[in-house]
Amino acid sequence: MARGLSQRYPKTPADPSLVRAIIRGEERVIIDFHTHIFGPDVRDRRDDYARRDPAFAEMYADPKAKIATADDLLASMDAAGVGVCVALGFAWSDDGDIARHNDYLLESAARSNGRIVPFTTVNMASAAAEAEIARCAAAGARGLGELRPDNQGWDLNGSEGDRLAAAAREHRLILLVHVTEKGGREYRGKRGCSLAAFREFARRHADLAIVGAHLGGDVYRDAPPSVYVDTAAQPFLYRGGQASAALAAVPEERLLFGSDYPLISQERALGELRAAVTSDERLSRAVQGNAEALLGRLSAESAS
Repeated sequence: MARGLSQRYPKTPADPSLVRAIIRGEERVIIDFHTHIFGPDVRDRRDDYARRDPAFAEMYADPKAKIATADDLLASMDAAGVGVCVALGFAWSDDGDIARHNDYLLESAARSNGRIVPFTTVNMASAAAEAEIARCAAAGARGLGELRPDNQGWDLNGSEGDRLAAAAREHRLILLVHVTEKGGREYRGKRGCSLAAFREFARRHADLAIVGAHLGGDVYRDAPPSVYVDTAAQPFLYRGGQASAALAAVPEERLLFGSDYPLISQERALGELRAAVTSDERLSRAVQGNAEALLGRLSAESAS
């Protein structure tokens, strides 16, 4: 078969066993490790949320900024041939907004027949953080993210970060952190966690499973083997030969496919990844193998 990715579309979208793709001659369940969903209330009352949350206003006050619901994500997955997605929370400042978003993520995952894996949100500046983490872990959360300590005003390498690490350890949660890449163009939402702070946190907590979003800067060069990076928004960060070089530099066992949907369509993100990654083994590990290793083998009901 010619190099490429073709989809076999499911007759029953709720059954992920039918959502598979051919990756260079081999059938795979594609796992997108970086997507964003909000409840319909956030979409419909965007202005109200923007008025009370500065980070949300920065990224979503513009009516052109895309906001997707769980139904939107599932439709995108069907169209792109994606079997499973990690759906991330947002770095709200208010405990009530955090709890509501987490409830939506958990409920959406419960209704998805295993296709949505929930990573809930938390604000470690809040005294309620540990209780919220425990509540979400008990309800099925597999991780915390997308974490943005700089937006919420807490120190990843201070006491708040130590509390986060302890909770992640206790509940066996993966941490996914928005890493601000060095240099490059400015864009809404670029600030989240500096590369230096992320690198230090990963070094201090080498036993934790941690994902650096947006290729994590160059953290993989000296980070513990438990640190992965995802390809979220890769077409905006690297183009053409730059993308190929950037992805080739990441150890193949640490690379995760992430689209950053709905910022970028899953179809486009997969196409860009396919064009930039020439190794069949590297591509296969990025779209499935590494995510399975990180999440644990997916159950037969959700991905086989």
